[in-house]
Amino acid sequence: MKRETLLLTGNRPLTPTVFELTFSGASAMRAGQFVELEVEGQYLRRPISVCDSADGTLTLLVKRVGVGTDKMSRWQAGREVSALTGLGNGFGSDATKPLLVGGGIGCAPLYRLARDFAEKGVRPTVVLGFQAAAEIYYRDEFARYAEVIVATDDGSDGFKGNAVAALCDKGFAAGKDFDRYYACGPAVMLRALSAWCADGELSLEARMGCGFGACMGCSIKTTDGFRRVCKEGPVFDAAKVIWE
Repeated sequence: MKRETLLLTGNRPLTPTVFELTFSGASAMRAGQFVELEVEGQYLRRPISVCDSADGTLTLLVKRVGVGTDKMSRWQAGREVSALTGLGNGFGSDATKPLLVGGGIGCAPLYRLARDFAEKGVRPTVVLGFQAAAEIYYRDEFARYAEVIVATDDGSDGFKGNAVAALCDKGFAAGKDFDRYYACGPAVMLRALSAWCADGELSLEARMGCGFGACMGCSIKTTDGFRRVCKEGPVFDAAKVIWE
């Protein structure tokens, strides 16, 4: 973990509620790690997954869902932001036929992972799930590095249904179409993925007090006992997560 002051260099709306924030001055981070940003007037920092990190530039995708993220969506270029960076443990990247599955804003941390695989000469399959066509973001960006499948709950774009239903409909099978999957999204999606196939990695979300393991407020139950999403996670082996 590092405490850094980042400079906001750009704020681009991707959908009515999702914004791409680009910062300079950040240390290198892995796919699946996250940062915590200080927001004016808010007691707790806001944890945001790393979308991309390269050459001192950090890209975060922020969905406007509450007071803190609403303020972040209005930030202007030139703003300095206090941040805790390099938090958590990220995704592995050893698969030879990787499958990446994202739901909603959970698609964001998979972008860096897709790029990592592509730079190794491996082109993954990425399934992006959204509620409707108006909420789709980064489809073209993912397509630079991966084969992309889009699913929308209302059928307004791509497969009609959620990301897991799209996989089942297309007959994806472990060992044949992929050797490991990597996922981030709503808990209901991750739970369904775990039931469908245990050979994967899940990036979990949780309410965090500190973001670096001191408060124990984000603990979850695993086969290894209670583990902190911010410290031992946010990425966990799907076979070890105990859903309640």
